[in-house]
Amino acid sequence: MKFNPDIYHRRSIRLKEYDYSSPGGYFVTICTKNRECLFGDIKEGVIKLTSFGEIVERLWFEIPDHFENIFLDQFVVMPNHIHGIIIIFDEEVQNAGVKNVGVQYIEPLHAPLQKSSQNRTHQFQKIIPGSLGSIIRSYKSSVTRWCKKNGHGYFQWLRNYYEHIIRSEKELTKIRQYIIDNPLKWEFDQENPKNWSNNYDW
Repeated sequence: MKFNPDIYHRRSIRLKEYDYSSPGGYFVTICTKNRECLFGDIKEGVIKLTSFGEIVERLWFEIPDHFENIFLDQFVVMPNHIHGIIIIFDEEVQNAGVKNVGVQYIEPLHAPLQKSSQNRTHQFQKIIPGSLGSIIRSYKSSVTRWCKKNGHGYFQWLRNYYEHIIRSEKELTKIRQYIIDNPLKWEFDQENPKNWSNNYDW
C-alpha cells in the first residue's frame, strides 16, 4: 500500500478487534490543543526547538526507561505536533538485532535515535507496560506534569492522537522518510495553522 500522508493525517479509527499491546510497528502523531505552535519554529526546512520543545523531545526518548518492550524508531518534533514510530516487541526478541512486529521482522533504526536518558526528568508515573494507548497516555501526561511544575500549566495536548499500524517493511521505509522530510514540507503541512480547517475532529 502506498504511503499517503493526506490519509494518515485524518482521524484515526481504532480497530475494535485489534490488540494494541501486540508486537508491531505503530506510526503516531500527537498535536497540541488548537494546533498552538509551542515547540519550535521552522526556518529553511530546519526545526529550531524552544526549551519546551526540547523537553517534549527529551521525554519522548525516556519512554523506553518505563516500557521495556518497545523500541523508538524515527521521530521528529514539529512546531505544534510530533511524529514518531514505536515498535512493540516480544520479550523473546528483546535482545535480538531485529524486532518482531507480527507481520514480519523489521530491523529498526539504531542509535542515536534510541537515546539513553542518563538524567531522567522523573515526570513519568509508575506504569505497567501494555498497549500503545497506555504508552501515549503516559507520555502526554509526563509532558503535562512537567509544564505544571515549571510554570507552563496552561499547556494542553489535543485530546486524542493519531496512530497507524505499520503492516510492511516497505511501508515502514516510506513512513520513516515522511517523518524525516516533514520539516521541509511545513509550509504545506495540514498541521500548519495557516492550512488548518475545522474538518479535524480527533
